[in-house]
Amino acid sequence: MMVNNKITYKHWGNHIGKDVFLFKIQNPNGAFIELTNYGATLVSIVVPDASGKLGNVILGFDSFEAYLEDRCYIGSTIGRFANRIANARFDIDGKVFNLEKNDGENTNHSGAHGFHNRVFDFSIQNDELHLHLTSPDGEGGYPGNLSFGVAYSFSEDNQIQIHYTAETDQKTFVNFTNHAYFNLNNEASGIFDHQLKIASNEVLESTADYIPTGQIIPSGPVTFNGQTIGNCLVDAKLKGFNTFYVFDHSRQDSTVAVLSHAGSGRRMEISTSYPGLMLYTGDYLEHSYKPFDGLCLECQFFPDSPNHQHFPSTILQPGEQYKQYIHLKFDTQDQPI
Repeated sequence: MMVNNKITYKHWGNHIGKDVFLFKIQNPNGAFIELTNYGATLVSIVVPDASGKLGNVILGFDSFEAYLEDRCYIGSTIGRFANRIANARFDIDGKVFNLEKNDGENTNHSGAHGFHNRVFDFSIQNDELHLHLTSPDGEGGYPGNLSFGVAYSFSEDNQIQIHYTAETDQKTFVNFTNHAYFNLNNEASGIFDHQLKIASNEVLESTADYIPTGQIIPSGPVTFNGQTIGNCLVDAKLKGFNTFYVFDHSRQDSTVAVLSHAGSGRRMEISTSYPGLMLYTGDYLEHSYKPFDGLCLECQFFPDSPNHQHFPSTILQPGEQYKQYIHLKFDTQDQPI
């Protein structure tokens, strides 16, 4: 096993002739996260509950081979473009680009050429794990040779920092996120008893197949002010959430969401540079997991933004650098939020 400061790693497998590694970043208190360079994936987040007992708070697999079978993007980095693009196409300056249709007539998470199944190069810089890949012009239908990087760190106070960078040699669309499924109760139960706050009073109106209509509407009955997932589902008369929340422009700090679990006492604060997040309650989890075993809080730009000019722009120009972040801070509390 090789060591650099608090980051250790070991060989975990091989994919299409490339070595796959399992990395561990441990802080002085014994809490740690595990990642793999396959899909730049978060494998585990092991943090204490209110009694000090360590437990994993995201869904993941014990073997690399299980990730090859996964179809739910568990823990993966999503790119080139997170979420859905309507009719699997967009245009740039009048030129139409056709993408893979992997979600009915639409594309989702960039299809088979997405970053979730790519083996990344890596480097360790001080206490940060840097993962990098190059996506060639035309891959998945997207224009431009894209250089992409994601850096992970884990602090002494149990904060994960995820930083994304990208550069292109042609005008293109980009939108990156992480697709971790959270369960603060160490997978002991589903997510219905988790409490959630989101700094948002607006959502994207969407069609039945989760394509934005272009309208931003009041969140109304799906506003999260600290109630449980289960209660909000009942009140909103929904079977599950696949809902994009637009963050309040007037928020005074960078905390955009708080997830907590009263039984374990665990709490997670999310801060980000992104303008919104997708709440997905894991309705279609399969294989080792069942629906609602974990939930996703995917900070990102708006879905289908290439086809809605009034949405925040996801264009990346040559000479520009894409820079966005997601921070996840874990602690405990005596009382629920």
